[in-house]
Amino acid sequence: MSSTTTSNGSKKNGDGNDSSFSWFEGFASVFKEICNRSDKRRIIHSIKVGVALVLVSLLYLVNSMFKQIGENAMWAIMTVVVMFELYAGATLSKGINRGVGTLIGGGMGCLAAVLAAENGGIAKPTIVVISLFAYGTVATYYRMVPNIKKRYDYGFMISILTFNLVAVSGVRAEKVVEVARDRLAAIGMGFILCIFVNLFIFPIWARCFDEYFKLGSDKEIHDKVGDGSASILACKIVINSKSNDEALANHAKWEPWHGKFGLYYPWDKYLEIGEHLRELAATIISLKGCLQSPKQPLPLKRQMLKGQCDDFLLSMIWILNEIGDTIGKMEKCQTKLSINPKLQLLKLQLSPPGPFSCKIEVVETDENLAILSSNFLMLEIVEKVEILAAKVEELGEIANFRATKMDV
Repeated sequence: MSSTTTSNGSKKNGDGNDSSFSWFEGFASVFKEICNRSDKRRIIHSIKVGVALVLVSLLYLVNSMFKQIGENAMWAIMTVVVMFELYAGATLSKGINRGVGTLIGGGMGCLAAVLAAENGGIAKPTIVVISLFAYGTVATYYRMVPNIKKRYDYGFMISILTFNLVAVSGVRAEKVVEVARDRLAAIGMGFILCIFVNLFIFPIWARCFDEYFKLGSDKEIHDKVGDGSASILACKIVINSKSNDEALANHAKWEPWHGKFGLYYPWDKYLEIGEHLRELAATIISLKGCLQSPKQPLPLKRQMLKGQCDDFLLSMIWILNEIGDTIGKMEKCQTKLSINPKLQLLKLQLSPPGPFSCKIEVVETDENLAILSSNFLMLEIVEKVEILAAKVEELGEIANFRATKMDV
């Protein structure tokens, strides 16, 4: 199709449409697709960070505010940049850790600086050096204790940093107490602004099982790897989720009371369920490797077992979806009524007296060993799902989930 050039330099195709407009439509459609795929929470978080930075910058830009705060306004801006996190609990955790760490470190640093200033002479730097060594050593030791490091690592780091800044600057600067007080006030302003924006403007709460619920219906995974490998990729994501789960649970523990999530909500129970999910995912990956082994039987022999394998697969899909739905909807898991009967039936089919394994000859050939290995792994999956269902039922009781509505 021929094209012509317009007076403004853009090209038109043969039917008179402006190609620059077509390019713009293409760009708009791509941008729309990116926005649709993006996590809405990230977009909300990005906008909230921008709003917080604009508000805190007013301390420096508005003359009346700057006259009251002075150059210390930069500490408020730094606090917003460092503190603001995606989850409300993470922001609150960082803010409290930073505030307490600054108070303790600043207070101890002022004490060391004042003590050094009163002695003077060679004793002044000597006291500062000894205090730096003692405080840094003790604080770092306690910072490495596992239970402390998990929740208060950032606070200890800020405490060590603040102590060093105040104690060392006290050697050269005068009125160190007033300087520390003004900086602490500026940090407090940044903290309050962060908490206000993060907790009261579209707050984002930490949810431990978001990724697990996404895996079954995540179109992106299926588009990337296809249906055959999507479940294995999902299992690998679950296996590698331990650190992310622990971080989310830690953030959730810092969150204020919201909705059904109280101050003593059993987040540790979610971590326990996550461990069982990772064991289940590892077993599923092992089963895939076993089924893809070149020592598996010929297609004719595999066809004899196809019906039982299909029943096993459909039952596992239904049970796992049921478990996921109960956690997502915060309903009590009906393990004894709906899940256990299906699991017991699968056990009968997979156990040696059952109809599934009876079709395997006693002769120890490579093919029969491969079938027996697959049978054993499927039985292991049933056992692990049974334990998982029991743990989810316990979570429902402890967390006071509402009763499941039964279809009449």
